[in-house]
Amino acid sequence: MIVVVGGSGFVGTRFCRRLQAAGQDFVIVDKNPSAAFPDRVRIADVRDPEQLRQAIPQAEVLVNLAAEHRDDVRPRSLYDEVNVGGARNLVAVAAERGIRRIVFTSSVAVYGFAPPDTGEDGRIAPFNDYGRTKYEAEGVFEAWRDEAPEQRSLVIVRPTVIFGEQNRGNVYNLLSQIARGRFLMIGDGRNVKSMAYVENVAAFLQHTLTLPDGRHLYNYIDKPDLDMNTLVSTVRRRLGAGDGVGLRLPLFMGLAAGHALDLVAAVTRRNFVVSAIRVRKFTATTQFASAAASSGFVAPVGLAEALERTVHHEFIADHGDQVLFYSE
Repeated sequence: MIVVVGGSGFVGTRFCRRLQAAGQDFVIVDKNPSAAFPDRVRIADVRDPEQLRQAIPQAEVLVNLAAEHRDDVRPRSLYDEVNVGGARNLVAVAAERGIRRIVFTSSVAVYGFAPPDTGEDGRIAPFNDYGRTKYEAEGVFEAWRDEAPEQRSLVIVRPTVIFGEQNRGNVYNLLSQIARGRFLMIGDGRNVKSMAYVENVAAFLQHTLTLPDGRHLYNYIDKPDLDMNTLVSTVRRRLGAGDGVGLRLPLFMGLAAGHALDLVAAVTRRNFVVSAIRVRKFTATTQFASAAASSGFVAPVGLAEALERTVHHEFIADHGDQVLFYSE
């Protein structure tokens, strides 16, 4: 039995579809229902240990995908309550249920604004509460394994930004702006972005179930990395919008606009697509290395095909009332 905590979400739904196709037994534990697997969900909030005790059965593996991750979370204490407190509650119940392997999806956000090609041995320097609490949660799971290292295994996966069909996160917002002719490049566009396609992330999580016992740590990135100029011009061509990136705004002006909207958001309690932190993230190089291939994993979908699938699904094909997943 595999327990998938947070399995109703974007990555969780793809992961569970792969488990189902492979004939693997699983149950979803989530605070939200699952549109794809309504009969396999047990409703529970990771902040509530009693709910978790009622929801989590005896199992061999627990995969934790639950997280508070948006940039605009309020109150900010939710990062600690969900990401760190939730991890503490999960390991307590895992110990009670005799679970022997935990797979935890952390994030490359633990490295902060890291040097290009930062690998799994990179310096931990998160710049926001999300990255900080993800790393603190890693420590909670590490402590769980250290209590019984001969009987327990831990896999920590740190994905970069994840994109794909049906997601409404940062990559979709970028693609949507391009598709609607509203995209404005900020900065010189030479900054490089590592990305990960949701189907490949789900496939890698499934692959981790076959790894030898012990402790494993992997970044997850789909190569090759693209700079923003290449990414934007590729999408524009696919959508018939022409070559190049279109209009460009100097970085200092983009940051000024982001700070101004932050002030408006603080006063009005509204959230805006543009903020200072999002401008910084957009214009920063976030390029990472990964040892995932050394584990024997081969991504089922190439990055170029993944972008093609996503653009076609979202902006060319008609999918009616599809289920959407909202994230960063």
